[in-house]
Amino acid sequence: MKNYLFLSALLTAGNLYAQPVSAVKNVVIVHGAFADGSGWENVYTILRSHGYNVTMVQNPLSSLEDDVAATQRALDKQDGPTVLVGHSWGGTVITAAGNTDKVASLVYVAAFAPDAGETTLDIIKKEPPAPENGILPPDEKGFVYYDKAKFHAGFAADVSKEKADFMYASQGPIAVKGFLTPVTTPAWKTKPAYAIVATDDKSINPSLQRMMYKRAGAVATEVKGSHVLFISNAAMVAQVIETAAKGRK
Repeated sequence: MKNYLFLSALLTAGNLYAQPVSAVKNVVIVHGAFADGSGWENVYTILRSHGYNVTMVQNPLSSLEDDVAATQRALDKQDGPTVLVGHSWGGTVITAAGNTDKVASLVYVAAFAPDAGETTLDIIKKEPPAPENGILPPDEKGFVYYDKAKFHAGFAADVSKEKADFMYASQGPIAVKGFLTPVTTPAWKTKPAYAIVATDDKSINPSLQRMMYKRAGAVATEVKGSHVLFISNAAMVAQVIETAAKGRK
């Protein structure tokens, strides 16, 4: 009888261990500067159709601290492990906000990934900007806008002119102090990281993206696309997010 009970317990434990680990089903997406969450609609639709719970963070873009707080509020609402996604400036935000226990992994989409003590501006200054780059100096109130004349070529070259014009008109200016605030504890030092290099990016040089992702130990995927490849190549971006959710390499 004792042998039977032992064998039964052993088989039960074996069956438990044989069960596949549940994939993460929550995704929180943090948009970048000069944009908002609406551009992620196609990625959202794909992920939702695959069973994911997707939350878009609408950053105030008023400071790194404010954007981190907005992201943490969204994370607090999740009912379990979460993939935290950041685009552009949103990469800096998730680097600072991603240390919470709810974050299972990070996904950088043509995004900044600062190291400890490093500011976003420190990264920007590492290489000359592309000629198409249209990030303007801060205005008299300390906010940074993207140049209308360069918006299509520099920010959204692979969407239609009409779409780029609307994105320019609805751009979210960012407080320059955000670019000047260092990250203290980068989440990528303790969380699995995945990344997408936008190979035709004119707003963040692809070589800078590769440098940041390499030092972060991220599993990087190169995708032909502009800075807004989450619009022009939504299926590939969704695929990388799902790879992160499943913990694959």
